[in-house]
Amino acid sequence: MAPVLPLAGKVAIVTGSSRSIGAVVAHHLASDGASVAVNYVSNKAAADKVVADIKADGKGNAVAIKADVSSVAGGKELLDATLNAFGKVDILVLNAGVMGSKPLAAVDEDFFDQHFNVNVKGPLFLVKAAAPLLPSGGRVIFFSTTLTSASVVQPFALTYVASKAAVEQLGRVLAKDLGARGITVNTVAPGPTDTDLFRNGKTPEQIKFIANMNPAKRIGLPEEVSPVVAFLASPAASWVNGQTIRINGGFVV
Repeated sequence: MAPVLPLAGKVAIVTGSSRSIGAVVAHHLASDGASVAVNYVSNKAAADKVVADIKADGKGNAVAIKADVSSVAGGKELLDATLNAFGKVDILVLNAGVMGSKPLAAVDEDFFDQHFNVNVKGPLFLVKAAAPLLPSGGRVIFFSTTLTSASVVQPFALTYVASKAAVEQLGRVLAKDLGARGITVNTVAPGPTDTDLFRNGKTPEQIKFIANMNPAKRIGLPEEVSPVVAFLASPAASWVNGQTIRINGGFVV
């Protein structure tokens, strides 16, 4: 008899999951038996490929859903489409995010609003909409960054780090609000991870410099982030709540 998969019968939403860490997380949750809503904004082909790969694996199910989760309306569209496809939701993974780089003198209102809409407002209101539907044993998993706790950060990271610091506080408070119903809320905070988003705008020399800040002298992989998310989504993590887990290989700056 085949073993029962830890997320068999569960339904997960993974925002921003057509590529990078989100795509790997979506596939990992599906490989643990979940049905997954693969969310995208513009790259339908990439989202469809993630869905096809999940279905080819044969352990979980998936559907691609277009929605701009930086807005309250977009989050509701994603939730409604997930319910239409799978009938319920058990797990929310708030992975979608933006990471811009500007010094204070160049930060304007549009840049600020983009970061806080995508990284803070969208996740918060999606949780608000989904919370009444989440059962006991439900899971909410936010994404932050190791830079919120690093001893030294660059001025150009101001807006990004501020938005992710807000996310960590959402997780702490919502863990109390939803924990009474048996719903855990945690945050994962990866360090530098080998994705297109991370590499964009960096020279090979800059990437090597950042990698050398890690004891292993390399940057992380999305496949080293997804198992932690999958654990937090699983029944095994029932007593882990209100935590920020830093997945960075000992990254020090």
